[in-house]
Amino acid sequence: MANNQANNSDEIDLGQLFQLIGKGFNKLFRAFLRLFLYLKKNALILLGLIVLGAAIGYGLNQIITKKLKTEVIVKPQMESKNYLYDVVDEIQANIEAENFSFFQEIGVEIEDLKGFEISIAPIDDGKKSSESEMKFLELLQSFENTEAVADIVRAELQNKSSFNHRITFFYKDAEKGKAFAGKVMTYINSNEYFDDIVEIYRENAESRIEENKSLLKQVDELISNYAKKMTQSDNISGTDRIVLDNEERMDITGLFNLKNSLIKDIESKKLELTERTEAIKVINFGKSQEVQKIIYEEITVFSPLILLGVFFIFSMIKYLNNKVRDIL
Repeated sequence: MANNQANNSDEIDLGQLFQLIGKGFNKLFRAFLRLFLYLKKNALILLGLIVLGAAIGYGLNQIITKKLKTEVIVKPQMESKNYLYDVVDEIQANIEAENFSFFQEIGVEIEDLKGFEISIAPIDDGKKSSESEMKFLELLQSFENTEAVADIVRAELQNKSSFNHRITFFYKDAEKGKAFAGKVMTYINSNEYFDDIVEIYRENAESRIEENKSLLKQVDELISNYAKKMTQSDNISGTDRIVLDNEERMDITGLFNLKNSLIKDIESKKLELTERTEAIKVINFGKSQEVQKIIYEEITVFSPLILLGVFFIFSMIKYLNNKVRDIL
C-alpha cells in the first residue's frame, strides 16, 4: 500500500511539472503573438522611422566636414627631444589663440586657423621591453669591463634613449594642410642653437674621417712593408711578431686590429654625416589621409537606431501609464 501511494504521488508531481511547462510555453507563445501584433500594428511607423533615420544620417554625413591628417615621423638628435615637444606645444597654443602674426612670420599664410591642430607622441610604447634590455646591457657592462663592451653598451643606450616620434597635423583642406605641415616642419628645424651644433658635429666628423684615412694609409704601408720583409727575412719570432735587423719588433695583430677599428670609425662617421643634417631628422613625411572616426562611418546606422529606441521607450511609457490607470 505504501509503495502504491508513493507511485501515485510521483505521477501527480510529474503531471504538475508537465502542466507548468505547458503553461510556460503558452505564455511565451502569447508574448510572441503580442509582440507580432505590436510590430504589425506599428509597422508603417517603424518603417518610416528607419527611412527617416537613414535620411538624417546620410544628410549629416554629407554636411559634416571630414578631417584630414598628415603624419610626420621624426627622430630628435643631439638632445633635442625636449625642444621638439616644447615647440609643438608652442605652435598648438598659437593655433588655439588664433595668432595669425606668428604664422605669418614663419611663412604660413592662413586666414582661418579653425580645423588646424598639431600633436606629438612617441612611437615606441614598449617601455617594459626597453627596461629589460637596459638591465641586460648593465649586466653585460659589469660582466667584463673592457673598452669594446663599454662602446657597445654606450651605443645601445644612446639608441634606446632616442625614440622616434610622430607629429600629426590635422586640417580640413588638403592643399592648405600640406603647405601648413611643410612650413611648420621648416620652422621647427630653424633653431639657430641646434644649427650651430649640427655644423660643428659635421665638421668634426669630416675631420675625423680625413685623419682616419691618413692613419689607415700609414697602417697599410706598414703592413705592406713588413709583409715584404717577411718573404725576404728568416728572422721571424713567434706567430704574430716580426723582427727587423735584429732590433725592431712589430705587433702585426695589433696593426690589423687598428686597421679594422679605423675602418669601422670611418663608416660610423659617414653614417653620422648622413643622419645629422638637422636637429630633428625627418624619417617619413606622410601624405594626406582621412581621419577615421565612427561618427563619420556609422552615423547612417546610428540615426535609425536612435529613432527606433526613442519610439520603443515612448511606447513602453504609454503602456505603463495605461496599466497604472487600470489598476487604480
